[in-house]
Amino acid sequence: MPQSSRAKLAKKTSGKRPRPSSSSQKTYNVQDFVSIPMRLLMDPAYFWYLGTALLVGEFFLNLFIIQRVSYTEIDWVAYMQEVGGFLAGERDYSKLKGDTGPLVYPAGFVWVYRALYHVTDKGTNIRRAQYIFAGLYLATQYVVFSIYRASKRVPPFLLVMLCLSKRLHSIYVLRCFNDPVAMFLLYCAILAMIHKQYRVASILFSLGVSVKMNILLFFPAFGLLLWKAEGAWLTMLNLIVMGGIQRLVAWPFLQENSTAYLAKAFEFSRVFDYKWTVNWRMIEEETFASQDFANLLLAGHAAVVMAFLFSKWCRRSEGGVFGVFQRGWSGTTPVTADDIIYAMFTCNLIGMVFSRSLHYQFYAWYFHTLPYLVWQSKWEGAIAYTTAAKGVVLATMEVCWLTYPSTTNSSMALLACHVLLLSGIWRSELTKYEMPNWLKQHAE
Repeated sequence: MPQSSRAKLAKKTSGKRPRPSSSSQKTYNVQDFVSIPMRLLMDPAYFWYLGTALLVGEFFLNLFIIQRVSYTEIDWVAYMQEVGGFLAGERDYSKLKGDTGPLVYPAGFVWVYRALYHVTDKGTNIRRAQYIFAGLYLATQYVVFSIYRASKRVPPFLLVMLCLSKRLHSIYVLRCFNDPVAMFLLYCAILAMIHKQYRVASILFSLGVSVKMNILLFFPAFGLLLWKAEGAWLTMLNLIVMGGIQRLVAWPFLQENSTAYLAKAFEFSRVFDYKWTVNWRMIEEETFASQDFANLLLAGHAAVVMAFLFSKWCRRSEGGVFGVFQRGWSGTTPVTADDIIYAMFTCNLIGMVFSRSLHYQFYAWYFHTLPYLVWQSKWEGAIAYTTAAKGVVLATMEVCWLTYPSTTNSSMALLACHVLLLSGIWRSELTKYEMPNWLKQHAE
């Protein structure tokens, strides 16, 4: 070969990498392919890949439900009748009524459903309302996903559990209850707290209360977290702002008849109809409606909240309750995202356990908190520390909430799950979530 040709050939091949031999090429085994979906479910770095896929799936699922499953009328017509009375000029809260009885929600409910009244052609366009609530469902899922992402204690696959409830889809897009509106505002408040926006959180929390007062079940933990993170003086300012919002929202009704408004909007003594109860079907109706039973539940609620306050929500490293209280007058106590999530979720669960009656739509009050709480639970004895066992508890609760009408067995099973979950949280020591070692190796 001429010298010039050799030089040209050397120049062409000098920049090329040598081809690897067959012995040096990477080979893939079954474990490599298994690790791909496992990383999606268990690697926090892939959290929003899974979350986005689930939200897209939920979008199409909700459209399918709206198109294929018949809407069931329960409270929507009554809501529209109550709003219709307000639009007709009635400002005495005791005189706003619907087919199901008098209006028993705070004034924020009136403003929300007044808007829905107008955009749904005076409540006649049910399909449009369903699409609006499908949007609310997706927005709530996104906010809850964001809350779970802020936690350092849970794996991504819990997001899947947040999408599997038949009852919850029904509450949103087949019933259009006001509970989802209140809970959306509450979850937005929790997310604002995680991002250190406590004034915004206080406003959102108060707006949630103005739609439905079940949001007050979160208040003991909410007040404590404000005290720890903001100190005494800013906590008091936040409480003043919250009270001002309640007054502003209810102003037309307070001007007309403040006594009637407070009696109806915040009727703490109301006894729910026994036929709708999900949680206490195992007791007699007479006992269910008695004041002694109500007092017993209230005492139990207060006792368990105090137990968690002294033993769980205020740690020894913080000086306990009294240390936190004293520090609040001159400074603050560091609060992490999981401190916020854990305290708020457990506080609400305690309220649910000791509620005098749970109706089917009340499942929305705590459904989104259950995967987090179940994951944090510690069980001993016959129940192993396995994800499968925790999944069984979640599935059992779903079945209990799907059982209509409720039975003695379904109520007893729900109570057992509540007690098991609450006791498991009490015994647990919260630790940071860690991926399995074999999955870490593949991630590297």
